[in-house]
Amino acid sequence: MTLMSGCDMLCLNERPKNGRPQCGRQEAVQMAKRQSWRTARARAMNRVHARMAARTRAATAFVSTPEPRTVGFFARGRQMLAGNLMFAGHLIESKGEILWDLTPPDAAFAEETQGFAWMDDLAAVGDGKARELAQSWLWGWIERYGKGHGPGWTPELTGRRIIRWVHHALFVLRGQPDGADAFYRSLAAQTRFLGRRWQTAAPGLPRFEALTGLLYAGLSLEGMEHHVEPARVAIGEECARQITDQGGIPTRNPEELLEVFTLLTWAQSALDEADKRPTGAHLRAISCIAPTLRTLRHSDGGLARFHGGGRGLEGRLDQALASSGNKRRQADGLAMGFARLSSGRTSVIVDAAPPPSGSASAHAHASTLAFEMTSGRRPLIVSCGSGGGFGEEWRRAGRATLSHSTLSLQGYSSARLAAPRWIGAAKRELLEDIPTHVPVQMTHLPESFRFEGGMDGYVGLHGLTHARSLELSFDGRSLRGEDYLVALDSPAKKRFDKTMDKMRLAGVPFDVRFHLHPDVDVALDLNGQAVSMALRSGEIWVFRPEGDIEMELEPSVYLEKGRLQPRATKQIVLSGRAMEYATRVRWSFAKAQETAVAIRDLALDEADIET
Repeated sequence: MTLMSGCDMLCLNERPKNGRPQCGRQEAVQMAKRQSWRTARARAMNRVHARMAARTRAATAFVSTPEPRTVGFFARGRQMLAGNLMFAGHLIESKGEILWDLTPPDAAFAEETQGFAWMDDLAAVGDGKARELAQSWLWGWIERYGKGHGPGWTPELTGRRIIRWVHHALFVLRGQPDGADAFYRSLAAQTRFLGRRWQTAAPGLPRFEALTGLLYAGLSLEGMEHHVEPARVAIGEECARQITDQGGIPTRNPEELLEVFTLLTWAQSALDEADKRPTGAHLRAISCIAPTLRTLRHSDGGLARFHGGGRGLEGRLDQALASSGNKRRQADGLAMGFARLSSGRTSVIVDAAPPPSGSASAHAHASTLAFEMTSGRRPLIVSCGSGGGFGEEWRRAGRATLSHSTLSLQGYSSARLAAPRWIGAAKRELLEDIPTHVPVQMTHLPESFRFEGGMDGYVGLHGLTHARSLELSFDGRSLRGEDYLVALDSPAKKRFDKTMDKMRLAGVPFDVRFHLHPDVDVALDLNGQAVSMALRSGEIWVFRPEGDIEMELEPSVYLEKGRLQPRATKQIVLSGRAMEYATRVRWSFAKAQETAVAIRDLALDEADIET
């Protein structure tokens, strides 16, 4: 099967969404120059402060025995011991070499290695060989980069690295009496660097990483106690600025929200163990985020994959929710702009708000009114996901409306990618011309839950508002949907008429896409009038469109973090033309028969385990 071309999707994503004039080229160039200068200056100052910090007085010991809170993967640790190093979607076979002697294939690879999250996986193995490898890489880093050199001296990476060093200190210091001085000296230098540079980390997850690392070091290391109070206060201030009363963050990325939540629970636990109290804003943020994450969680335990986020590390959400001690659930309504319908074994999560704007949209997707659907622990309808680990073209393609399970009009996305600009240390395309009006209503009916929403992403160019209705039965055995294209007022009707004239009255083409998970076995049925979908649990689902509309099964991809290549899958595509001021498409998913809960639906299949 031929994979859907990332380049083809990219071209569709970049087509202008409406006829409004864009900013002048000269203004864009000047803005890019200013941002590039700021980024270069920040890098230079990081280098200066890193080298100054390297001359600091060493810490001598830990105040208390640190406890590891990060969870690694045994299989991934075994891969490293075998010489198979996979970071940021790249696999390098290198047995016996120091990690830092390898040439990183890209910046993402270097960032992942410099953050030391791989230490979690080696600690999960925990034997002598794993310890020796972790020690050689850690002390190799100190020798190579400890004096303030290299790409790892940014506030967020330094904070991420300190957390791992503190968590796994007992693991790496065992049998290293001569290396302890260098370990403590490097930790002290990184702490001093963070104390001076955490403010330069980008707001959101990067700044929380920097501050949590600073707090950890202050609580754990002798001689670093003076960093505790500034870090404690700053974490509370960042919570007040970044976390909404509904437990959301500006990027609307569920996985990023989980990472922020995890850091906040770690910081809370560390403060409690030191008999220090987190700020009120810190505690409020935890209490607000926990029910939001429960809403964004599918019935299989994974997070909804929207706006650059993945399903989340296995076990991370359960651990964070348990650590928080918060058992509340989100009240009816939206959670961080997402709506949830859940009944029986079925969960449906809908992107029901405008996408992020400004710098928060650097990784955001044009996914308004798209949904995902899971039955039991088997994903059925998905988004293609973030292509960040597969190269620039896939990253941009994954942001297109066509990469989501929703309607696209004339191949356009509901939001447009702007010209690249500097965001932090990298160039990113922000979203422009985003939908601004997204009304939503959720209703409990006698036999079902109903979601109704609309968005104006296509009004500017086509004059058409997209509205979507989803209705999940109380037993979770059926999902009925309707998609509408409507010209709501006179200006919209005039714009639609102009579009029709350009199309020579042939109608405005649209597609409604339903991307399927790769584990779903799919086939056309009933002489092409239905689609049968078999899940690994043994469940059979049947999709049927209503009315005069063309249906095809087409290639698609599933962009999954931690894999070397996109996974081939299928998508159901309903195609038609809007000929009038109001067009409606009806469709349904229904479970063909009730399926008993099998052992394989409760335990991981062999194919689900990363090797």
